[in-house]
Amino acid sequence: MTYSSRHPQFFYTTAPLPCPYLPNRMERKVVTDLSGPDAEALHDRLSRAGFRRSHTIAYAPVCHGCNACVPIRIVVPQFQPDRTQRRIMRANAAIDGFDVPPHGTPEQFALFRRYQLARHSDGDMASMSFNDYRAMIEDTPINSFLIEFRSEEDQLIAVSLVDALIDGFSAVYSFFDPDLANRSLGGFAIMWLIEKARARGLPYVYLGYWIAESRKMSYKSRFHPAEILTRGLWRELPPTSATP
Repeated sequence: MTYSSRHPQFFYTTAPLPCPYLPNRMERKVVTDLSGPDAEALHDRLSRAGFRRSHTIAYAPVCHGCNACVPIRIVVPQFQPDRTQRRIMRANAAIDGFDVPPHGTPEQFALFRRYQLARHSDGDMASMSFNDYRAMIEDTPINSFLIEFRSEEDQLIAVSLVDALIDGFSAVYSFFDPDLANRSLGGFAIMWLIEKARARGLPYVYLGYWIAESRKMSYKSRFHPAEILTRGLWRELPPTSATP
């Protein structure tokens, strides 16, 4: 628990649950409530300390005997796409991204359901209802927004939920048309957000947790330069750490 001159901030530890990323491991989190008049400032501080947001809470892993989840952020001013990333940008050059308010729509949910059933059918999110989806998008006490990515035919093909921070953007969750997996829309969405941050003079895009041992989460090391949070300090991630 921490205290301010206004009110105390309470932190709680969750009960152990099976890790969704690494087999035969248990996950625990420290969580705190973000609601209240100081939600924006608190979220900014906690994001720099390696926390993530879900609905109205901020959380960070505190797993016994495991430190596989490493906070990672992209250094926007120095980012230059590599050859593969430039190819992805060219392949998706006709796609437009639009900032929209954080309101869930049936069109988004239909895409979300297709994505979950194709990519994560064994996960908890695959059984989410439309109301569950709306809560994921709309239950936010801070400045959040959606990016809808649309084809030339105005077809919704990808969506990103983003939190605005004082020093950048935090990519909360993204999903895309599973039939277009060969277009690498997840990577394209990240690079689109990097360019949005660059245009606004913001130094970082926060990608959550890099997990080198997890195929689902290891891709984040492909964006350089990047920094990871270790022992309370943000340090450069060596390029040799990138997943091939």
